[in-house]
Amino acid sequence: MRPVAGIICCTRTVGIEPAQAVMNRYVASAMRYADAAALLVPSMPELMQASEVASRLDGLMLTGSPSNLDPALYGQDVSDAPGPFDAARDTMTADLIQAMLDLGKPVFGVCRGFQEINVAFGGTLRRDMGQGGGAAADDLIAHHAPDDVDFNGMFDHLHEVALTPGGVLATAFNAEAATVNSVHYQGVDRLGDGLTVEARAPDGVVEAVSATVGGAPVLAVQWHPEWRTDLNPQSQAFFQLFGRALRGEGLRPPA
Repeated sequence: MRPVAGIICCTRTVGIEPAQAVMNRYVASAMRYADAAALLVPSMPELMQASEVASRLDGLMLTGSPSNLDPALYGQDVSDAPGPFDAARDTMTADLIQAMLDLGKPVFGVCRGFQEINVAFGGTLRRDMGQGGGAAADDLIAHHAPDDVDFNGMFDHLHEVALTPGGVLATAFNAEAATVNSVHYQGVDRLGDGLTVEARAPDGVVEAVSATVGGAPVLAVQWHPEWRTDLNPQSQAFFQLFGRALRGEGLRPPA
């Protein structure tokens, strides 16, 4: 039997109705390259507790999403923070991260999932990363394509990341750097406690993190390895790491 990966859903509108949804590319990439079965986990905390499902999963994948985290989750009372928001997912993912780590089970994240993990570890986010420059007048690069590009063009917005020497990703990719898509308006401001930096953008922004909590591996990236995974061996390697973690093999091959 293959391990079972839980994949979080977002609250989306289909027609005029709310729906639990996740894009096929996340599910297909996890199933194919992690060689795992998958179950979709609804973000409906009013009807289900994270602890009810965590024990039945071998690991958790937190996907990207059009929605942003509520700044109140990282201690910032901001009245004009950009949305959209998904309060139900905010609650469910925070509870799921804790429940999975309490059980010593792996948690992986992509884009919003990366940000959720940083916040769960006590970190904060910045919300000015779309077009570069930034509110702090630093040398921030544009981390999102211009608003007038089409959907495919949005994922064609690329930049390089420097991989931490000897890190999980540098080892798995057998490389010192990677070229990644960049589709995010928000990102890490203060790094969460206990997280290790796995990659940085040219402007120094953290783009990937890892941790081990009670034997549970955590790995998350700000970019989208699920996008056209079949064309990118490094993206395939990310999901292969997820497969190793699901099987309790750890993120590094034996010496």
